[in-house]
Amino acid sequence: MKSKSLFSGLIFIIIMAIGLLWARSAYSPTDITETTIIALGTFVIALIISSSIKIADPWDKAVILRLGQFKSLKGPGLFFIIPIIDNIPYWIDTRVITTSFKAEKTLTKDTVPVDVDAVLFWKVMDPQKAALEVADYLSAISWASQTALRDVIGKTMLSDMLEGRDKISATLQEIIDERTEPWGIHVNSVEVKDVLIPSALENAMSMQAQAERERQARVILGDSERQVAEKFGEAALTYANNPVALHLRAMNMLYEGLKENSTIVIVPSTAVDTMQLGSMAGLTALTMGIGQEKKDKENAVILKGDETVSKSEL
Repeated sequence: MKSKSLFSGLIFIIIMAIGLLWARSAYSPTDITETTIIALGTFVIALIISSSIKIADPWDKAVILRLGQFKSLKGPGLFFIIPIIDNIPYWIDTRVITTSFKAEKTLTKDTVPVDVDAVLFWKVMDPQKAALEVADYLSAISWASQTALRDVIGKTMLSDMLEGRDKISATLQEIIDERTEPWGIHVNSVEVKDVLIPSALENAMSMQAQAERERQARVILGDSERQVAEKFGEAALTYANNPVALHLRAMNMLYEGLKENSTIVIVPSTAVDTMQLGSMAGLTALTMGIGQEKKDKENAVILKGDETVSKSEL
C-alpha cells in the first residue's frame, strides 16, 4: 500500500511541475492572476489524475464501489477509477494465508482439560463475498476456527487426540471450510501443532506406559522360560528313549568339568545308578587318570641317581 501511495504522489508532482513550467513560459511574471489560475487548475488536474490511477499487486484484488454499490473487481496491474464517485474499501489478498489459533483449558469428552495449538491454511477464492458478506473476514475466520476447535475437543477422548491428530485435523478442516464457504474463503488444511495436558496427568500416563512395558517384558520372559522348559522336556524324552545318548552326554559333561577345573568330582552312587555310568571305582579311576595326565604335563620330573631333579632345573 505504501508503494501505491508513492506512485500517486509521484504522478501528482510530475503533473504539477509540467503545469507550472507551462504557465511560466506562457505568461510573464507580471501576469500574477493568470499564473495563479493556471497553478490552481494544474493542482486540481494533478490531484484528479493521481487519485484515479491505481496499481494492484499480482496477489491483490481491488473491490470498487460506485456511489455505495458494488461496481467491479480490479487488478492485478494498472487500472483507473473515477475520483469521488468510485471508492476502494478493500484490497483483498488472494494468496494462501496462515492463521494460528488455540483452545485453552478445554475439556475433552472424558473431562480432561487440555491446551491445543493449531494452524490454519486458507485462501480467499471470491473477493466479492469476502468484502461484502462479512465485516472483517480475517477476524471472522480466526473466531470460527477457535469455536470449531473447542467443539471437536469436547467430542473427542484424550487418547484419540494424542494418537489421531490427522483425524482431528481433517475434521477441523471440514467444519471450518463449511462455515467460511459463504464468505468466499476456502480452507486448504488444518494442522494440530501441540496438545498439552496437565503435568500430574502426564506423570501418571508416563508411569502407566512404564508399567505396560514392564508387563510386556515379563510376558516375553515367561514365554521364553516356557519354551526352554518344552525343549528340556523334549530332551528328556529323547534321553529316555536312548540310554546310550544319555550315557555319552553324562560322560562328556564330566570330562569337560575335569578338563576345565582340574578337580576330582565324586558322584554319589545313586546318581551313578541313575545315569548308568557304572561303579564308583570306575569314576574314581577315570578321574584320577585325567588328573594324573595333567600333572605329568605340568610338572615332569627326572630322577637322577638318588636325587629328584625338576625339569626346570635342567
